[in-house]
Amino acid sequence: MFGLMQDIPLTTNWIFERAGKYYAGKEIVTRTATGIERSTVADMTTQARRIAGFLESAGVSEGGRVGTFAWNSARHLALYFAIPGTGRVMHTLNIRYFAEQLIYTVNHAEDEVVFVDRSLLPLFNKYLPQLETLRHLVVMDDGADADLPDDPRVVHFEDAVESADEIEFTDRVSDERQASSICYTTGTTGNPKGVLYSHRSTWLHSMAVTTSNVFGLSDRDRVLPVVPMFHANAWGLPYACMMTGASMVMPGPDLSPGAIMDLLEGERVTVTGGVPTIWMGMLPLVDGRDLSALRLIICGGSAVPKSLSEAYRERMGVPIFQAWGMTETSPLGSVCVERGEFADSSEDDKATMRATAGISPPGIDVRIVDPDTHEPQPWDGEATGELEARGPWVARQYYRTDEPGEQFSPDGWLRTGDVASIDPLGYIRLVDRTKDLVKSGGEWISSVEIENQIMAHPKIAEAAVIAVPHPKWAERPLACVVVKPGEELEKAEILDFLRERLTKWQVPDDVVFIDEVPKTSVGKFSKKTLRDKFAQYELPTS
Repeated sequence: MFGLMQDIPLTTNWIFERAGKYYAGKEIVTRTATGIERSTVADMTTQARRIAGFLESAGVSEGGRVGTFAWNSARHLALYFAIPGTGRVMHTLNIRYFAEQLIYTVNHAEDEVVFVDRSLLPLFNKYLPQLETLRHLVVMDDGADADLPDDPRVVHFEDAVESADEIEFTDRVSDERQASSICYTTGTTGNPKGVLYSHRSTWLHSMAVTTSNVFGLSDRDRVLPVVPMFHANAWGLPYACMMTGASMVMPGPDLSPGAIMDLLEGERVTVTGGVPTIWMGMLPLVDGRDLSALRLIICGGSAVPKSLSEAYRERMGVPIFQAWGMTETSPLGSVCVERGEFADSSEDDKATMRATAGISPPGIDVRIVDPDTHEPQPWDGEATGELEARGPWVARQYYRTDEPGEQFSPDGWLRTGDVASIDPLGYIRLVDRTKDLVKSGGEWISSVEIENQIMAHPKIAEAAVIAVPHPKWAERPLACVVVKPGEELEKAEILDFLRERLTKWQVPDDVVFIDEVPKTSVGKFSKKTLRDKFAQYELPTS
């Protein structure tokens, strides 16, 4: 027997119509190359309908892919609704991809149109001859004076969109399972893989983000997504903000610590989110700033050092709020909310809890399994295994593949590649990536654990730990360290510091000083780059 409830499809159009109906006057702030631009949700909805009109007049095919190559802005937000709202598929292009990765993803997705910020034209122009399916390149003026390419496919946003008819989205998407957007993975091994989100998955993910057990967004919030809109749809924040009526503050092209700090303070931001490297760079600027409006700092992308979170709590009264996920999980997979059991706990116990990846929200199941036998491991806080996930906003296979492939278990769970333990309350402690573990003498060493301890040293800005070959133990850890500007540090001082915090066999065999830890296209530490660089490194024998 089926229930007798109305079958209303869960689509981005539902979010769009609600935003326009209830929150038309809510502010959207965008910082451009020439200053601050202020607009409203009503302005955004009008622009989205005109973008839709252009897509119709340009003859973009039903279900056609439309790319965006842009910074976080109100105009980009309009594209978030205009493209899927008319039954097309939005493809947010990663502006930090290597050339071959960007060309591959545009051609693999078969993008028919790409909207590009003018400030990014010098980066995008050189790829034009190799983009096989591109019919229109729509240039969005963001205050930059970059030259337009001599290409018949180029059109101005104002010419194409501002004069277009406004198209209503109502009933344009009747099946919630229809694709809404596609994001590609970071492609650290092989070509990037396409993750094709549906309207249903996007709607459910947005709803989860708004709940009190996740980010608790409401119409009282002013949200600054430092995380790029090309990275897993900015962690779902644009859709969640429009669903709840939260105002948005878009940082545009300037993501320097000082510029972000100015927006946090000047725009009275209440919620912000970005990767750990962002908050590492921001910490020295906190003192003397009025950040009293800020209630939530979301951090994801890689494990948050306990010392970093505690530094924010001690200096601002607001600790860093850790979340975990992947492009394949839309990306929300877990969030570090404080359960009621911690109400009377010490600050040290709470800090230890905040150093975990938290618990999975309603809608996501997680488990840890033995990598060899695939047997589920107990939630006792001690046993470790590969973290797997499933849920209505988790991918079941990649775009343009015939079958799920090796990243999915035989019973359909996503194999995340993360090694973790889970305690009896459900808190996930990320031990490492499977490929980043150090196997020394048959024992696994967590590079993340060593990094967290190194980062507690007051003179160290960044640190990454990798495995390097060892003639006796097969592999041993090597610490790659960035010293804070103006500080001096010797290897022996770091190793002595770690001997007080780690067991003897976990302490790295050596330390190398580097200018900066290389980053991936989404701001994570690129340990692959370091492994390649130090592949022939000879550790001290004594």
